[in-house]
Amino acid sequence: MYRIGIDLGGTNIAVGVVDEEYNIVGRGKMKTALPRSAKEIFDDIVTACRMAVEDAHITMDDVACVGLGSPGAINKEDGVIEYSNNLKFDQVPACSMLSDALGKPVYIDNDANCAAFGEALAGAGRGVKDFVAITLGTGVGSGVVINGRIYSGSNSIAAELGHTVIAVDGEQCTCGRRGCWEAYSSATALIRQTKDAMRHAHDSLMWEIAGNDYDNVNGRTAFDAMRRGDAAGKAVVDRYIDYLACGIVNVINAFQPEVLCIGGGISHEGDNLLVPLNKRVERDRYTEHAKSQTVLRCAELGNDSGIIGAAFLDL
Repeated sequence: MYRIGIDLGGTNIAVGVVDEEYNIVGRGKMKTALPRSAKEIFDDIVTACRMAVEDAHITMDDVACVGLGSPGAINKEDGVIEYSNNLKFDQVPACSMLSDALGKPVYIDNDANCAAFGEALAGAGRGVKDFVAITLGTGVGSGVVINGRIYSGSNSIAAELGHTVIAVDGEQCTCGRRGCWEAYSSATALIRQTKDAMRHAHDSLMWEIAGNDYDNVNGRTAFDAMRRGDAAGKAVVDRYIDYLACGIVNVINAFQPEVLCIGGGISHEGDNLLVPLNKRVERDRYTEHAKSQTVLRCAELGNDSGIIGAAFLDL
């Protein structure tokens, strides 16, 4: 039998038909096209599901269940998206809407949890019982897997690790607090830090790399400059990794996972990120003298992690 996994994002609706070996064998995709009503968006989710089934050369009779990963606060028991700021959803009965349309049992969880579960099943956390995934994007997404199962807390909203504070009264975060890890370690934060450094380093290679235009600055700009020996670029990267390491040490101290993986575009820096990050984490973690230590890895599945994790939410 097959499962359908849905990754509902602010830009795209990505759907995959997944086999028992975690291979995506059929795909469907639609634009989320915000702002729209929940009904319009879920009509397109259904269309994308049927596209994926057709692409897999199977029928809906071959599908055991459907899983949905959505941003926002999710009530897994009731199958409701209680609130999603990005989608402007409020108390959307997601599971019943999809179940009625597709005739299959539907499961739901937060999109970051689904991505973490996908990596735990088929990516950087294969064969690991205790696992944490951190995604560095517009914010800092996170998911925690304990003993092979997603940890959701008493209200299904646990593990918002990006909103733990690493600097009291620090940078303003989108959540309303100040000093959140997300405000220092997201790709958005790195871009802001790069621009701030460029204002004070007019001879930095970061200007050349960005085409002398702030609007061209991205998460690679400082890393690219660092690789070319630029002192200002190196300073940005070093400081950014300090912030990232601070939050990761907090996560390790709290959960002691066997593996912690880092995803998002910045993870593509590979050893340029992991080597200095490991040094800082090894220096600061509470478990310095323990025989068993958390291993840091880059995520392996890319955008497919959310699809695969959602597909197996029935486990």
